[in-house]
Amino acid sequence: MARVLLLMGGLSREREVSLRSGMAVSSALKELGHVVVELDVREDFLARLLELKGEVDVAFPILHGRGGEDGCLQAVLELAGIPYTGSGVLASALAINKYMSKLVFRAKGIPVADDVVIEKRDIITEGLERMVQGVALDLGFPCIVKPNREGSTVGTSVCRNLDDLSQGLESALDLDDTVIVEEYIEGREMTVGIIGEENLLLPVLEIRASKGIYDYECKYTKGMTEYLVPAPIEPKLSQQLQEMALKAHLSLGCEGVSRVDFMVDGEGEIYCLEINTIPGMTELSLIPKAAAAIGLTFPQVVGKILASARLKAI
Repeated sequence: MARVLLLMGGLSREREVSLRSGMAVSSALKELGHVVVELDVREDFLARLLELKGEVDVAFPILHGRGGEDGCLQAVLELAGIPYTGSGVLASALAINKYMSKLVFRAKGIPVADDVVIEKRDIITEGLERMVQGVALDLGFPCIVKPNREGSTVGTSVCRNLDDLSQGLESALDLDDTVIVEEYIEGREMTVGIIGEENLLLPVLEIRASKGIYDYECKYTKGMTEYLVPAPIEPKLSQQLQEMALKAHLSLGCEGVSRVDFMVDGEGEIYCLEINTIPGMTELSLIPKAAAAIGLTFPQVVGKILASARLKAI
């Protein structure tokens, strides 16, 4: 039995989802016989953490997005000397940064979509219209705009013309100083979860969103998305996706748990979209669904993640 500090909530745009994930994980930990201390990571977090330091054995972060999934929380836990689940400081920081993670993926031979990176200062110096024209020439339409360091598809938009692109850039730059614009890959969306010290590869799961893009609404609204697991694909493609997921996971130095998202186009070409180091753990989340397909219960998944906890060293 461990005394587990469950860290959830936070101040990111994914706060409500984190709280839902946290409640589910808390119940699972208690079912496994652990003592759970729940802590909402807000303004008084550091003071509360120091108060609790001697009362807990391990921390279980279940915060999504900035402040929880980007290495900041992991650095605090390292400095406090509290072992924690999931990826360490550098892996977390790389994974949430779409631009940096794609640089690593390209270097490791993991295929990714073509992109253009735009920073807020580019808009100030060059002007929005000129930047939009340049992106249109480089990538064409449709394309997809994403804030560089947001999760759960927050601020993401599909752009089919110059007006869409202009609006998409403005919206994304309100959320992040850096925006990544990618070619739009038409195809099927797949995801592969990895859990535990042994890097257990879960079955490939296919996501079929009713809106065509797996956005925030589709992710967290019941009935808006169909999940197929194991994905109805050829065994060879399934193996390729799992192997590529593990390669992406290891290339960034991830551990404990991750979920790697892919698009597979009509020709069967695979493109790695991104990797999530603290994936959702709600009733609609993908890791529990994929794990259930091989007979793992939700508490068993949580137990595997907990068993991977350690100090990683900054």
